Amino acid sequence: MSMPRQRGLTEQAATAAIDQACRMLRLPTIRSQFPELAEAAGREQMSYLGFLSELLLAECDDRARRRSERRIKAAGFSRDKSLRKFDFDANPNIDPAMVHTLAKCEWIKKGLPLCLIGDSGTGKSHLLIALGTEAAMAGYRVKYVLATKLVNELVEAADEKQLTKTIARYGRVDLLCIDELGHMELDRRGAELLFQV
Repeated sequence: MSMPRQRGLTEQAATAAIDQACRMLRLPTIRSQFPELAEAAGREQMSYLGFLSELLLAECDDRARRRSERRIKAAGFSRDKSLRKFDFDANPNIDPAMVHTLAKCEWIKKGLPLCLIGDSGTGKSHLLIALGTEAAMAGYRVKYVLATKLVNELVEAADEKQLTKTIARYGRVDLLCIDELGHMELDRRGAELLFQV
């Protein structure tokens, strides 16, 4: 379906045409922000190209934000944790510079593992979730799982002859965050299955 183009539309007709075009082109951010951005462009005497770039950048930024939110939700984090909220003063053995370097996700790009080791209550889970969240915001596919849940899922999958499929599902993520690994005792079978992942 094409929209008829006319010159000299009234402002009301132009606004309706923009609304309809944004719906057809699936541009929800431009559709919702167009009136205020148009008003600001008029006040600031923006050029047509400047105004168009503002509209398109707003759409791109919003799409990136929504993609990050979807990746964070898909990761299945048990709670919301961020590096901003981490109390580095509570554990002076944790180097803030190292953690912020890890947050840049170069180690994920290189395919390197990361193991957070420490006593209970030192912030390992907080850091794991925060670094996983940073990775999701950087565009990586992340999955968070408790070690007990993962082992149970693998045992059930093996019993149902679905192990290959289950391992492949976990293999499609860029970063697998396994939490509370030290809180469980693994039997030989569980350890072998976990090692396969």
